[in-house]
Amino acid sequence: MTIVFVNRFCHPDHSATSQIVSDLAASLAARNFSVSMISSRMRYDDPSARLAPMEKWQGVGIYRIWTSRFGRKHLPGRLLDYLSFYWSLPFALWRILKRGDVVVAKTDPPLVSLVVAFVARLRGAKMVNWLQDVFPEIAVSMGEPKVPKPLAYLLKKLRNYSLKTAAMNVVIGARMAEYFQSQSIPLNQIKTIPNWAHENDIRPVQTSQSRLRHQLGLGEKFIVGYSGNLGRAHDPDTIFHAAVSLQTSTSVFFLMIGGGHGYEYLKKRVADADLKNMQFLPYQPLEALSDSMAAADLHLVSLRPALEGKIVPSKFYGIAAAQRPIGFIGDHDGELARLIRQSKCGFVVSEGQGEELAGQILMLAGDAELCRVQGQAARQLLDSAFSRALAHQQWHDLLRELSDNAKAEKLPQ
Repeated sequence: MTIVFVNRFCHPDHSATSQIVSDLAASLAARNFSVSMISSRMRYDDPSARLAPMEKWQGVGIYRIWTSRFGRKHLPGRLLDYLSFYWSLPFALWRILKRGDVVVAKTDPPLVSLVVAFVARLRGAKMVNWLQDVFPEIAVSMGEPKVPKPLAYLLKKLRNYSLKTAAMNVVIGARMAEYFQSQSIPLNQIKTIPNWAHENDIRPVQTSQSRLRHQLGLGEKFIVGYSGNLGRAHDPDTIFHAAVSLQTSTSVFFLMIGGGHGYEYLKKRVADADLKNMQFLPYQPLEALSDSMAAADLHLVSLRPALEGKIVPSKFYGIAAAQRPIGFIGDHDGELARLIRQSKCGFVVSEGQGEELAGQILMLAGDAELCRVQGQAARQLLDSAFSRALAHQQWHDLLRELSDNAKAEKLPQ
């Protein structure tokens, strides 16, 4: 049996979903599974990149299919990239899949499970949906792309059909599991396996030991960090208003590392307002993450309340691995808000409350001991409940069970 992962990005791309799927694939290959990945030939933040059509990496066969290369900057181009992936994917799946294989479909591009379910059924393979987000509900909530109500209704019905026909649907949070149960997906077809961080690669490092911090000349300032994608699902405005509120402070500085629509929007707002207390850097490679995460004393995460149960920001796990306090901007009853309150590893502020965010930052800036305690609580939470080893073991057990079931089905009665 071969495990085939489908996601638009994989190694060597450094986007969150790419790192997670590549990491799991390599882990399974190390456990003697036969593993393949199907992805595009470009990178998340570099559509001009031309990755090899085929590659062997850490025991994983990578098949990169042709797609258009417009990238994420403009919606029409992004839609064409999606459509071209849908077009090329069935041919690759037909060549690779065999009876009894398991194909794991992630959610980039959206609704790729519809294509995967069709080919898997024809080839006699089992399908597992690995749901990182929930479409079309996300598009409806954000208004982009604009999805007419009748089309949204149809897409949701088709999506739910693909979930009901799957061998298993893996979700990444309790609220997402609750949502799919409300969509009449049987409980025995839903399994919660949270995402994880590279806790062996992202190690707790003292701020004084961060090379990046020294290179930027940040000195003894209290650094508020943001690391990763800042997109349409996130809230750059609250961060901006907090920075405006703190612009006269000589002790607080914001360091934004990553990319995305919200990242570019915030960068422009900061430039227009001539704020001097915020700096922007591009994504950092995995091998530099411990150092770049250590540059900040506090890290921020955000999620628009309308998207609770439909997205779980994976950057939460990297912050916890770095042993830093976590400031969450969003729903006080959200997935991450619940975890932060229960473990006392940070604070929660509502969307739009820039002044409150500034106040929480100042409080932590003046209390080094509280920062240390909250950072330790974050790391303890990761090690006890969200470790890479635990998640990989859960995936191993699930796929081994599906493999054993497939073998049993082949045996003569």
